[in-house]
Amino acid sequence: MIDTSKTIKVIISGGFAAVYREVLPEFERSTGIKVETGSGASEGTGPKTIRHQLANGTKADVVILSREGLQKLNEDGRIRPGSEIGLATAPLAAAVRSGSAKPDIGTVVAIRKALIDAGLVVAPSSTSGQYVRDKVFPRLNLPDTVKLTLEARGTEAAEALRAGEANLAIAPTSELAQEAGIELAGLLPPDLQLVQTFTAAVVSDSQTPDAARRLIDFLSSDTENLLAAIKCAGMERPRG
Repeated sequence: MIDTSKTIKVIISGGFAAVYREVLPEFERSTGIKVETGSGASEGTGPKTIRHQLANGTKADVVILSREGLQKLNEDGRIRPGSEIGLATAPLAAAVRSGSAKPDIGTVVAIRKALIDAGLVVAPSSTSGQYVRDKVFPRLNLPDTVKLTLEARGTEAAEALRAGEANLAIAPTSELAQEAGIELAGLLPPDLQLVQTFTAAVVSDSQTPDAARRLIDFLSSDTENLLAAIKCAGMERPRG
């Protein structure tokens, strides 16, 4: 039965956003549930993070973000126990402006050279960017000529790359694969890889938890359009 009385609010990070936007109209048509969507970073500091928004009075019924960010929301008591479901995984990739030569990034040695040659590197400031800053760059012992800029979201990192403010972007495949004006150069090598699981959960103070659960069930289903959107974004369903 279509329930036209329900409206739910979602706050979503960039990792699953392209898939979500593609399939949300189908959910609204089939259920009659209206969805209002806000955005925020999975991790980080400041008002653009999902954690900050929830802590400062923003109301939501569903959050969709990296599992690392969700763990912090669980610690804050903001998530309804047992409601979380992994939706899709995305490895880290690098991208260049369309038409630029694609560097070899398939080994640790190769990506170090690619980063040095690029000089200006951009990444989202959330889980992936923090990993690049705190794990990848220190391990590669890069010279001071390599500058990393963290933008609030993947879309802004892609825009910086398009605009020539950076020569290489690193982010989850899902935040790069469908951006106009840039092209994937490849995945980070296994020794430097971070595969994120983007996860949905019901917010603890949701006033419409049943409708929220219906959205999560839809996003974790095996409908043809949903699986196609996940593949197009360079993602996979979580294994196991």
